[in-house]
Amino acid sequence: MSTPQPTGGPDRRPLIAMTCHFAEASWGGWTADAVITHAWYAHAVRQAGGRVVFVPPDPDGDDIADRVDAVVITGGADLDPAHYGEDPHPTVSTPDPERDVAEFALLRHAWELDMPVLGVCRGLQVMAVGLGGSLVQHLPEATELVHVERVGYFVHHRATIHEESLAARVLGSGTITVNSSHHQAIADPGPLVVTGYAEDGTIEVCEDPTRTFCLGVQWHPEQPEQASGPLLFGALVDAAAAYRRSRG
Repeated sequence: MSTPQPTGGPDRRPLIAMTCHFAEASWGGWTADAVITHAWYAHAVRQAGGRVVFVPPDPDGDDIADRVDAVVITGGADLDPAHYGEDPHPTVSTPDPERDVAEFALLRHAWELDMPVLGVCRGLQVMAVGLGGSLVQHLPEATELVHVERVGYFVHHRATIHEESLAARVLGSGTITVNSSHHQAIADPGPLVVTGYAEDGTIEVCEDPTRTFCLGVQWHPEQPEQASGPLLFGALVDAAAAYRRSRG
């Protein structure tokens, strides 16, 4: 007779913490503040074999990393440039200080634990700035390649993935096509290593080789049509399962 595994034991599906934010939304006749992010993220994790717990902004909530197996830092509005010592460009969106601080705290604690982390678009920027880097505040002033045409729509361009990197092990090295909807990008990656560039030199991938799985991408792999999605979220869930097993 087999011994039942305790709830939360090493053979359970890995639990992925996914950041979200507060925003006004409408449903069922109500228009009110809601906890929100795109459902694509949850679908991508579930299809890869993980379970999702959504984490709204909580500046004191970094200890959520003690209770999960991986973290996804999702996309969204611009970071406050004050975090990297700059005044805001006129195009920078209204800051969300609570979200910024909460995601920095969660990132840093997950990093200390060597817990798997995946950053998506803004999430990559949170990783860089949260560990000491900085951003290009408005890409149209720095490049002619279009990275966003209008809000709510994607453009597509090529990105080159470096060999001998975590990104290459997950996605393969060489050139891939990615979707894009951002007007900011990494200027200084801090301690992260750049392992992917767009054709105009914009940083598309960063990772930390001192950690088992710490990877950020500037595009949106959660979109169902994005070929990189199953590879990235599958690798994240596999890393989360290994992390869970390592804790016993």
